[in-house]
Amino acid sequence: MSQAVKQTRYDEVYNEIMAVIAGETSRTARFATASCLLSQAFAPRFYWTGFYEVDPNKANELVVGPYQGTLGCLRIPFGRGVCGVCAASKQTQLVADVDQFPGHIACDNATRSEIVVPVFDQDNQLVAVLDVDSTEPDAFDQIDQQALEKICRDLLLE
Repeated sequence: MSQAVKQTRYDEVYNEIMAVIAGETSRTARFATASCLLSQAFAPRFYWTGFYEVDPNKANELVVGPYQGTLGCLRIPFGRGVCGVCAASKQTQLVADVDQFPGHIACDNATRSEIVVPVFDQDNQLVAVLDVDSTEPDAFDQIDQQALEKICRDLLLE
């Protein structure tokens, strides 16, 4: 897929996500919609697409939320694996080769590369991370990062 086609597809899926979730008050419904539409728009490159939510009952731990793909890890501590590092640092993690990422958690051995983006609520509190895995090495770039960060930034605005 060319860079121009990828950017156009992200623009389209962004608009679709925002249209579907407009007025929706359920965070679960918003996350489920985003993971579904992203997965469909970028299959098969997006092998696993979903959210790990901050567990309000366990400090510094993520719990699997809505996703599309194979079985995900149920819980991930902050600071552990790509998702946990994203949660702890509150910074996007763009990983070209998961085997080179210190402490990578292999929820599925087919994953070769990954991007994880933090999701904040209206009070700028971390509430989740969006995790996208690919079976292709080096599958994600700056276009993916910028587009996914925009989606995550606007996902909980209403």
